Amino acid sequence: MMSVKLSISVLAIAAVSATTAAARDNVQIAGSSTVLPYASIVAEAFGENTEFPTPVVESGGSSAGLKRFCEGVGENTIDIANASRAIRENEIKACADAGVTDIIEVRIGYDGIVFASQTNGPAFTAFEPTDWFNAIGERVLVDGAIVDNPHTQWADVNAALPAVEIAAFIPGTKHGTREVFEEKVLLKGCEDSGALQAMLDSGMSEDDAEHACMSVRTDGRSVDIDGDYTETLARIDSNANGVGVFGLAFYENNTDKLKVATMSGVAPTTDTIASGEYPVSRPLFFYIKKAHIGVIPGLKEFAGFFVADELAGPSGPLAQYGLVSDPELATTQKMIADEQTIGQNM
Repeated sequence: MMSVKLSISVLAIAAVSATTAAARDNVQIAGSSTVLPYASIVAEAFGENTEFPTPVVESGGSSAGLKRFCEGVGENTIDIANASRAIRENEIKACADAGVTDIIEVRIGYDGIVFASQTNGPAFTAFEPTDWFNAIGERVLVDGAIVDNPHTQWADVNAALPAVEIAAFIPGTKHGTREVFEEKVLLKGCEDSGALQAMLDSGMSEDDAEHACMSVRTDGRSVDIDGDYTETLARIDSNANGVGVFGLAFYENNTDKLKVATMSGVAPTTDTIASGEYPVSRPLFFYIKKAHIGVIPGLKEFAGFFVADELAGPSGPLAQYGLVSDPELATTQKMIADEQTIGQNM
C-alpha cells in the first residue's frame, strides 16, 4: 500500500479534533473494487495525517455497496458507498424508503476499462467492440441470421486474433464495471456488427434488442467474476488463453503479469482517458450519507480530504496510481463543503 505523508495545507482541511462523541469513531466504507485502491490510499493517509482513526474500507462491488448504503441510517450502517457508476433511480428510491433521503454524490475522477492477458500468452494486442460481442454474445449475426453463438476460437470472430479457445473473464453483474462493459463494448459491438439492426428488423422492440445485445453466452466461454480484480488475475494466471476485463489502475499495478490490448486502435492510458480518446472509460464516485455528518467523526473531513488537490489532483498520489484527475475537482470540493445533496439546487 502506498504511504502518503501530506503537507500542512492538506492537514488544514481535517483539523477538527477526533474527540467528537459518537457511537463509533471510524468512517465505514464499502463498494466498488475499482474505487477500492484509491479509497484505501486515502484512508491510510487520512489516518496518518489527521487525528481521526483510519476509515474501514471494504470491497464487494458497486451494487453491493450501494445496497448496504441504502439499508438505513445509524451506526450499524455504512457511511460511504464507493461506485464505479452513478447511483440508479431505483437505488435512490430504495435509500429513501429506508430513511436515507439526503445523499451527497462525489465524483473523484475517471478510470478506463482495459482488456488484458498473460504477458507471455497469445497475441491479444488489439480488439474492437465487435470482437467481444461476437466472442461472448449469447446470440450473434451469422450469414444474415441471429443464431446461438457458434464461435469457439477468437480467430472465428476476427482472423487477426489468435486461433485459441475463447476464455473471457468479465465482471459479474453486481460490479459497476459490468454496466460500462455492456454498454460501451457489447452493445457497441452488437450495433457495429449489424446484429442490433437484424434484431430490430425481426420485430424485436428496441429495449428487447438492446437487452439481447448485452446478454452473454452461458456455455463456459465467458465467465462472470463476482470477486475483485485479484480473482480475475488468478483465473488468467491459471489459463494462458484467458483474457480479462480490469480497471486501468489494477492493470498498471500488475504490468509484470499482464499485457494490455488497444480498443478501437487506442491504447488505454491516463492521457487517452482524460482526453476522451479511449472509448471505454467511466467516472468514479462515492456517495455520502449526509445524516451521518456530524455524528460519525471525520466523515465530512474524510470526503474533503479525498478530493483535495494534493491527493486527487493531476500530481497527487491517486493519479500516480492510475486515477485520471477530474478537471472539475474544485466544483466537487465546494459541493462537499456546502454538503450539497443529489437533486439540490444551489
